[in-house]
Amino acid sequence: MLYLNIICCTTCNKGIREGIANSAIFPNLVTMLSPFLVLAAVVIILSWLGQRRHLRSITAFPRMELANPVPLTTAAIILGIGVGGFIDGIVFHQILQWHQMLSSKITATDYVGKSVNMFWDGIFHLFCLMVLMVGVVKLWQLNKRPLLNFSIKLLTGGMLIGWAIFNMVEGIINHHILKLHNVREQTPAPENANIFFLAGSLILFFVGLLLVNSVSVSVRTYRNNHH
Repeated sequence: MLYLNIICCTTCNKGIREGIANSAIFPNLVTMLSPFLVLAAVVIILSWLGQRRHLRSITAFPRMELANPVPLTTAAIILGIGVGGFIDGIVFHQILQWHQMLSSKITATDYVGKSVNMFWDGIFHLFCLMVLMVGVVKLWQLNKRPLLNFSIKLLTGGMLIGWAIFNMVEGIINHHILKLHNVREQTPAPENANIFFLAGSLILFFVGLLLVNSVSVSVRTYRNNHH
């Protein structure tokens, strides 16, 4: 097939190229893209809701854009999603090697299987890089709006929220719905690690939410004192 030499690891041997092609390359591309589409929808909805809430509250205080937490939080959430993806790939796929992208579908215990999974790990990291670059651009655009709130709590909290959102969306879709892989494949009860993964993500989410909310509380206090 022609696309073997165009898409499927052009410098790999024939066995690996055929393994990648036989792993249903185009359906898998769509499958792997689906969590990122969900993540994009989540970020857009959160951004819209936060901005709408801020616009309602700013009516009485035209100069209160200084206290607007939405732009930095939104950029930080997007950054957190990208960073969370890289942390997942670096820690679980590469260092610990608990799983790889398709390790529940294609065993990673032989050379070809490991190489095919490595190819899909690379595609996964490419999506993460694209998300991270969007976050960097969003952060850079804030330079044009100098009256915004640039609290380190918003940056840290937003990134923790983004990391948690990535983990929850990726975990629910890839671990539980599509069953592409488990957090830890070589264990008698892989579903336990999947549940702990989601539980840890909830902790990250609420810690991030507390940090962001602490800034919002300060903003509300300022508004009440100047009403």
